[in-house]
Amino acid sequence: MNKNLYIFILIILSFNSCDILRFSPFEVISWAPGEGYHSEAERIVVSLDFSHDADKASVERHFSLTGDGSRVNGNFQWSGRRMSFIPLVPLERNTEYVINLSANAHDASGLSMDEAFYSRFTTREDNTRPVLLSSYPEMYKRVSDPRAEIKLRFSTPVTLNTLYDNVSFNPSMTGSWLLEDNGKLAVFTPVEPWTQQSRYQIQISSSLTDINNNNTGNEYSIVFTTGIDNEAPCLLEAWRVTKNNEYIELYQDRGYSYITESPFENDGWEKDDRLVLIFSKPVDSLSVKNCLNAEGAPNLILETLPGYNTEVFFGFDSIPAYESRFAFRLKAGVKDDAGNETKSEYIYRIFADGKYSRPPALAGIRMPMSQDNTELICFDTESVYKSFPIENKNYPTGETIKTWIEFYFITAEGALVDPFSLMEFFRIETSNNVINFSPRQVKTSGFSVPAPQNGWENYQRVEISGNLINSINFGVINFIIAPGLRDNLGNKNDKTQIIPVVK
Repeated sequence: MNKNLYIFILIILSFNSCDILRFSPFEVISWAPGEGYHSEAERIVVSLDFSHDADKASVERHFSLTGDGSRVNGNFQWSGRRMSFIPLVPLERNTEYVINLSANAHDASGLSMDEAFYSRFTTREDNTRPVLLSSYPEMYKRVSDPRAEIKLRFSTPVTLNTLYDNVSFNPSMTGSWLLEDNGKLAVFTPVEPWTQQSRYQIQISSSLTDINNNNTGNEYSIVFTTGIDNEAPCLLEAWRVTKNNEYIELYQDRGYSYITESPFENDGWEKDDRLVLIFSKPVDSLSVKNCLNAEGAPNLILETLPGYNTEVFFGFDSIPAYESRFAFRLKAGVKDDAGNETKSEYIYRIFADGKYSRPPALAGIRMPMSQDNTELICFDTESVYKSFPIENKNYPTGETIKTWIEFYFITAEGALVDPFSLMEFFRIETSNNVINFSPRQVKTSGFSVPAPQNGWENYQRVEISGNLINSINFGVINFIIAPGLRDNLGNKNDKTQIIPVVK
């Protein structure tokens, strides 16, 4: 073979060999024990599987295993391309372990790793931070027992050392800690009695840790007072709260001395209003519920969660009737956390006449007595059995005539009658098949007669058009709106509304 050709082939093969190495990197292709939590720390063996035959000395020189930052010593064992690291002493529980293999490690051919191998695993059972779930005493509560124990409940078990190091009292108080409920409940017993009529603050540092060395990450502060509480609570104020969260004070009915005097009445109560009672100190909301009655109104619903509160909210289980009168009566016996009870009775009289709660009420009707709308007749709710002058010349007997009826309503401020509700609940009843009217269309604008009835300009107008058939009979005609007529504010008239006329 030509010598130059032989040298050229060797050079090509050399380049090809480098390419093969370049496209097949030396790396860790798998490892044990794997990421995450491992319960049996004493059985853990760390192993690395390589893509090429490794230079054992190089890999061992650049390998490290640390536990919470401290290097772990051990021996190496090899089986083919797998390296195993056997710790001299078993691995420990509640520890974070990190495996690191420098990129300077190389294989048997001298090919180094493209990048370092780094991974971690843990023998800590729970990595979540401990949380203070509850305390005794609770925030701002009073403790009457001069030797009361402090109890702190955590989400995970804690240690005694962390309690002594990270829980403090102001003013200072010495005592001993013990743990219950598998370390989740910490109990502090004071050496001396608490100073009476004093304010204490318990401060819990963010460095307090659980048995897994996880700290709270948050500071906690609990304030309580000591001493016997003999002060009875009292009702300071009562307010009605609107749906827009506006507070309007209610005034007590303090009775009256003379026949000419009337009980004081709080008017303007709306259908969505709620009641809030404000006390001089926190009281048991359930005892408030037991002592409070709404006389002449629907049942009260306690909206405040059970416990001790200075403000207690109530709503109704249904809407009080419009223009109804009722009274909130709070009897004596509302209790605070020391067992003290209110001594007085409080009465608040209410008139449910809120301007946004008026249900739509029929004021009157109007309809034409001629087909050209030149002759109009109207009836109001006081028009009992007035004459209905329907004539054969304009409404021929037995013929179907297109006509209309206008309805005028008194409504709540800003409310509009639901036209579909009117179509649903309106009907005409007669005593002798006097007339028959079939509704076809309802409208709230574009009326058949542009001008409203004189004197009814401030009422809301709704028109129903349809077909009317007159008869030769005479009798009573009842224009009826059945219970259930609604407006767009949610007000509903639960009464039958009727205008009776006579043909």
